[in-house]
Amino acid sequence: MAASTPPHHYVIALGSNRRGRHGEPAAQLRAAIAAVGGAIAISPIIQTRPIGPSRRRFANAAMLIASDERPDALLARLKRIERDFGRRRGRRWDARAIDLDLILWSGGAWASPGLIVPHPHFRTRDFVLRPLCALVPGWRDPLTGRTIRQLAARLARRAG
Repeated sequence: MAASTPPHHYVIALGSNRRGRHGEPAAQLRAAIAAVGGAIAISPIIQTRPIGPSRRRFANAAMLIASDERPDALLARLKRIERDFGRRRGRRWDARAIDLDLILWSGGAWASPGLIVPHPHFRTRDFVLRPLCALVPGWRDPLTGRTIRQLAARLARRAG
């Protein structure tokens, strides 16, 4: 019998600023967390200002999961969950019932058509870094070597 491969750990960012079939945005996040499954830890849900044309505040959170899936397979599953929650592709930064982004994984960096891990913009997004800091403050960005806590502090200094 072959030895099983230990599961990978993934950090997924979640966001919603529109009611959906599961209710208000925070309820959408809780339902999405259940749909993704495999949760090891979940950050608190925070409220953030929108970026771009949307006027509704966002509910944002992050989750740490364990999965045997490769990053591209997990991304495909996250996109199916988004569609099941009513997410439609269209205007960037618009109101959405759910947004699921693969931010980090325990395998370091990953690149394939349609997917780059770590997420290319996570270092500049407070609405991602704050939940990540509550969830995995010591996780190191495989490209910069900085911890999530350090990245959040750098971003706060730039914004301050």
